[in-house]
Amino acid sequence: MKQLVIFDLDGTLLNTTYDIAAATNHALALYGYPTHTPERIKSFVGNGINKLFERALPEGHKDEAEVLRIRAAFIPYYNEHGADFTMPFPGMVELLYTLQRLGVRLAVASNKYQQATEMLISTFFPEIDFCAVFGQRDGVPTKPDPTIVHDICAKAGVSMPDVLYVGDSGVDMQTAINAGVEAVGVTWGCRPRTELAKFSPRWIVDTAEEIFSIASR
Repeated sequence: MKQLVIFDLDGTLLNTTYDIAAATNHALALYGYPTHTPERIKSFVGNGINKLFERALPEGHKDEAEVLRIRAAFIPYYNEHGADFTMPFPGMVELLYTLQRLGVRLAVASNKYQQATEMLISTFFPEIDFCAVFGQRDGVPTKPDPTIVHDICAKAGVSMPDVLYVGDSGVDMQTAINAGVEAVGVTWGCRPRTELAKFSPRWIVDTAEEIFSIASR
């Protein structure tokens, strides 16, 4: 059995699409920019919120100053409303409980900003004892840079062969490759199976139960 399972957050543990879309559209509309459907915004997610806003802004308005202006409007709205429509994906709560009961260490590695990452984990998984909950932190490069995985492994005291990384995007699959850990791609998140397959993860799964089978080998 694996000693440590690291989970991505958005699109893996939690369906956060509608709250991210609402906060993004709130910030865009505040400054007169066109808004997007939740499905469109879902395709912008995965590389941190600055990249989200860069993708959401129209051509000619993607400069750093404008990205930061949208970010400043997004964060307070999301901090207040980030759990309005968000919910765990089917089977994920049960999976976490089962792995924890069996003594597997659990962690979160997200490109969502740290404050929101912690807020969502405490809201939806209050009884899960994660050994690390890391979002986007100042001075730490975002995924697919492997630093976040290496930091988690160091904190947990677990070596790479004993780690399983679970995520829903090509960014996650590349993160696992860069970190030297085994990856599981999940098909219920923000990216299609075809994107996951391009990175040749050892496993691509359609249900949470399959993750347990893999982690317990």
